[in-house]
Amino acid sequence: MAVTSSRFDVAVVGAGPGGLAAAEAAVGAGARVALVDGAGQPGGQYWRHPAGDLDAVADLHHGLKTFRAQVRAVDAATTFFGHQVWTIEKVAAGFVVRAVVAGTEVEIAATSLVLAPGAYDRQLPFPGWDLPGVYTAGGAQALLKGNQVLAGRRVVVGGTGPFLLPVASGLAARGAKVAGVFEANSPLGWVRRLPAVLPVAGKLTEGAGYTAALARHRVPYRSRHAIVAAHGTDRVTAVTVARLDRDWRIVAGSQQRVECDAVAVGWGFTPQLELPLAVGCATRVDVDGSVVVQVDEAQRSSVPGVYVAGEACGVGGAALATVEGAVAGRAAAAVATGRAAGAGAVPRRLVGQRNRLRAFASAMHRTHPVRDGWRDWLTDETLVCRCEEVSAGRLREATDELGATDARSAKLLSRAGMGWCQGRVCGYATSCLVAAWSGRPFEPGAAAERPVAVPIPLGLLSQHPGT
Repeated sequence: MAVTSSRFDVAVVGAGPGGLAAAEAAVGAGARVALVDGAGQPGGQYWRHPAGDLDAVADLHHGLKTFRAQVRAVDAATTFFGHQVWTIEKVAAGFVVRAVVAGTEVEIAATSLVLAPGAYDRQLPFPGWDLPGVYTAGGAQALLKGNQVLAGRRVVVGGTGPFLLPVASGLAARGAKVAGVFEANSPLGWVRRLPAVLPVAGKLTEGAGYTAALARHRVPYRSRHAIVAAHGTDRVTAVTVARLDRDWRIVAGSQQRVECDAVAVGWGFTPQLELPLAVGCATRVDVDGSVVVQVDEAQRSSVPGVYVAGEACGVGGAALATVEGAVAGRAAAAVATGRAAGAGAVPRRLVGQRNRLRAFASAMHRTHPVRDGWRDWLTDETLVCRCEEVSAGRLREATDELGATDARSAKLLSRAGMGWCQGRVCGYATSCLVAAWSGRPFEPGAAAERPVAVPIPLGLLSQHPGT
């Protein structure tokens, strides 16, 4: 039997930068607000910290003044931390958020919704990436911020995008020997996009700080280089790093071996869309090839009463998520309490901030794209789906011999994406590979929809036969 909470004007799902800003804005507008998050405390991935001890990792964070102010502001909200939202139902009076805590379902009813689910690491397979000691960049940072645990004593960081810099500098600051940061693209691409960068002065200051930290710890930084293989038996002991051409193909003779006991790789982020898709939000394809929720100037989705903020609208970082959350919270509260909420209700100051930060995010994606050459790093034995142990060779067989044309048909024919993560890890790579091998267009949304967003007891699922 589900436990039913009081009814709220606005339910905010997600307590990272976007969700906290939305809850703060909705509370400020006089709405009765429920704030729901699967973690035991606010902060999300960006402000992750040991339970009750933010000061212990204060040196690893930016924007703590904003975070502390938001936490104080949402004291007036009803918080549901430790509640994993598995689906959302549209009902006549609004929405019912269905969450699980300690095996029990909790129903949270609200007139309007703000969804700020965030994102997770986008991953590309390479030989040896399934060895213990190979982490996503976000995973290595989460260990450090949340548990004050180093992923290793000698770490190699690689991939593409600005996120590699805080990961490497954080590890170095806490005593790890960072053997190198290997960026697959060229940061010189930013020079061509200065009009989008210069108005966002805080980003320049932040980047300069990370660069100085790497120099202070004598961390080598190599652009147009990538980790193309990991080596070891029981765990990773070394990686092969190679220079790449403009299409990410390995430059012959450039391979070098780097000894390490841990690897942190990051190729950008994938928006977490299970909940927006569950309520029927329309989507579009963003600059980086990700499927994102389509919203208007008030962060309103195609579903009346549903507002979306943060990475689900396009990966752009904490500052953009905060601005979008503030807009979404105001608009959701206005609708729920009976006031008009058109685009005119959005303060001009927030519109300007959002436009500048979105332009910066677009420039970031264009400077740090995932290029097609990574497919050439794979061997037939390279695992693509680690949960189900589906190799690149087996996935190609599903395409060439069995006729798979997209990630969904490849899943049925090879089991890629059928494991615990339900395609969160391998879905992007599977979609890329199947599109390339079948000659069909890349369909980034083929692996995004999951009717059950988080693991739940079968007994609970049986109570919802229509799911």
